[in-house]
Amino acid sequence: MTAQWEILAPALLAGCLVLATHIPLGREVLRRGIIFIDLAIAQIAGLGVMAAARLGWEAHGWRAQLAAVAGALLGALALGLAERRLGRHQEAVIGVAFVLAASGGILLLAGDAHGGEALRELLVGQILWVDWPLLARAAGVTAALLGGWALLGTGARRGIGFYLLFAVAVTLSVQLVGVYLVFASLIVPALATAQQPPRRQLPAAWAVGLAGYGAGLALSAWLDLPSGAVIVWCLALAGVVWRLAGARRFGV
Repeated sequence: MTAQWEILAPALLAGCLVLATHIPLGREVLRRGIIFIDLAIAQIAGLGVMAAARLGWEAHGWRAQLAAVAGALLGALALGLAERRLGRHQEAVIGVAFVLAASGGILLLAGDAHGGEALRELLVGQILWVDWPLLARAAGVTAALLGGWALLGTGARRGIGFYLLFAVAVTLSVQLVGVYLVFASLIVPALATAQQPPRRQLPAAWAVGLAGYGAGLALSAWLDLPSGAVIVWCLALAGVVWRLAGARRFGV
């Protein structure tokens, strides 16, 4: 049991770091109606990681991190410009960006004997394999992102500043938990608590997120199933339960 907790504790902390940035960002994404932006930027960041691996760079080395962040920032800037110029067509542009990045990743891995495994890790993640040095670096970046978010006024959050913070946050999270769990962490808590009074949304979103990660990690350890996929399902179930309970309480 002690050995199992030594694996689950860093994984749970990784989930908390992801939720720390994705809960406020998810509320903004839901407000804007650009639901699939995190999938697109996460896939673009993953494309940068795969390009770095193709060049023989270490997965968590500074060159691979720079490639991932650079790719995500460029994608975020392009989507920020699309918001200004294309308006109601922005969601379609986000979808095209996701498809191009996903297809580009498949092309990069086409000649790699371990390409399928690398693609699976990118999508589902390897949350059980995060270690304390990686978490320490992630905590530092998360603190900087939250500081930047707090310093940005409401107007700046609606401009390009939002996209830049979003790109860095998603790049970090993808390497901790994978693309699917990034999307679930961003959207499910925000969607589950959207009907509640504004002052209660933030603690409620945290309750949904922690319940999903905690139950998912426990179930995956008990049933010996992939943790990322189980957590996605537990987040969704926690969101449904909270949404139904909120609907009954507030008459929505």
